[in-house]
Amino acid sequence: MTEQSKGAPAGAPANAGPEALADPSAKGLAAGSLGLLACVVLGISTIAPVYTLTGALGPTVREVGVYLPAVFIVGFLPMLLVALGYRELNAVDPDSGTSFTWSTRAFGPMIGWIGGWGLVTATTIVLSNLAGVAVDFFYLFLAQLSGRAELAALSQHLLVNIVTCCVFIAIAVWISCRGIGMTMSVQYGLVALQLLVLVGFSLAAFNAAPAAAPVVFHPEWFNPFNVESFSAFAAGLSLSIFIFWGWDVCLTVSEESVGSQKVPGRAATVTVLLILLLYLFTAAATLQFAGIGDAGLGLGNPEIQENVFAHLAGPVMGPLAILMSIAVLASTAASLQSTFISPARTLLAMGYYGAVSRRFAHICPRSRTPRYATIAAGIATGGFYVVMRTLSDNVLADTITALGMMICFYYSLTAYACVWYFRRSLFDSLRHALLRGLCPLLGAIILSVIFWQTAIASLSPDFGSGSHLGGIGLVFIIAVVILALGLVLMLFARWRAPAFFQGETLEAVPHQG
Repeated sequence: MTEQSKGAPAGAPANAGPEALADPSAKGLAAGSLGLLACVVLGISTIAPVYTLTGALGPTVREVGVYLPAVFIVGFLPMLLVALGYRELNAVDPDSGTSFTWSTRAFGPMIGWIGGWGLVTATTIVLSNLAGVAVDFFYLFLAQLSGRAELAALSQHLLVNIVTCCVFIAIAVWISCRGIGMTMSVQYGLVALQLLVLVGFSLAAFNAAPAAAPVVFHPEWFNPFNVESFSAFAAGLSLSIFIFWGWDVCLTVSEESVGSQKVPGRAATVTVLLILLLYLFTAAATLQFAGIGDAGLGLGNPEIQENVFAHLAGPVMGPLAILMSIAVLASTAASLQSTFISPARTLLAMGYYGAVSRRFAHICPRSRTPRYATIAAGIATGGFYVVMRTLSDNVLADTITALGMMICFYYSLTAYACVWYFRRSLFDSLRHALLRGLCPLLGAIILSVIFWQTAIASLSPDFGSGSHLGGIGLVFIIAVVILALGLVLMLFARWRAPAFFQGETLEAVPHQG
């Protein structure tokens, strides 16, 4: 048994004993810095509702028509079920590693490591996309502000796009490294701005004259059983899963929260509920105004589906349309900065327990943040974006599509871990049976079905952008490469630091409480 066994986990103080292993605050993060409101703001910021909706409304309407709100409701259900499981796990084991830590405790080091890899890669892909969208809206905003339309075209210049994107990533990393207090100072303003503009847009859309053939609001829009085919329903559901992703950041900051065993779980639940209400309100308003036609401002028009708000803001908001550009830019900027929290703290936990290099567990003594892990996440994000953008816009788009599979993978793995983690206490009470067993299990099964169905569908060369290699869809290839790379890196980590994989730094023993 190595020196790390039964003693300090990697990254812990040299004199830390077994009691430090059970005390996550030993990682050195700024404990007690975030209350319920701050956690909810971080969750909303990471989800980035304005940025998400402007790209998701059109494609989802393409699949399910006017039943857009119904699919949002169904997409919300597995998120809520999984969030309940996360809350139970956090209540007994608050840890910044979340999926990595809990999967390791439930299923052992190898599965836990892959769970952490799934979270880190998913957030890296999202961060690169967020930065790219921020570039597009930054130059669009400059064009609107100056009245010079040619400025908007700068985002299409490869070198300008890449340099601007890397600058945005560097700024987000700098803010994150300044401390969680600095992070929240930025987040409150950006989140408030985007929510006010989105609600204002929805109210204006409800009151404006329909832009096309009138679509009368009807309660049937909220009934998922009205979707014509299962394939259309599944496709729409897959899209809606992505729009709820990001709430788990509330649990990632559990060690920095007031009441780390309760507040983060409550914040996650509140976040998904608030986002659902916001999505349903916006979806209904947009449907009533634009309709689902495939011409003009209809949500079925392929020309507006990539950026719905950019096309509808003018007709709906008139001279205030520039506020929507500011809101989308604020949404992407806020999410770009807050999303760095998850990979940085997951890498911190992996370094702390010896699953990766100990350097990732280093905490800046002044800011109390995992500076090395944050900078590493920033470099990975920038590098990923540069490579993908240089290869092809389609490659980047297909990588984002593959993201949905990664989300389903690590969310479902964590939900299964919850059931197994608490397996001996499931029938102690009705509450345990529901919140530790049935709810996370159903959520995990739903996400697993979506994962496998998307994997099978992505084999087709027509899936996603239509790009393929050897007749196999590029989305499937990207997902397989990401998972295969994770396995290779895990084997390398096992060779370099065997203590973690021997269960000596993070016990693979499910909680019995």
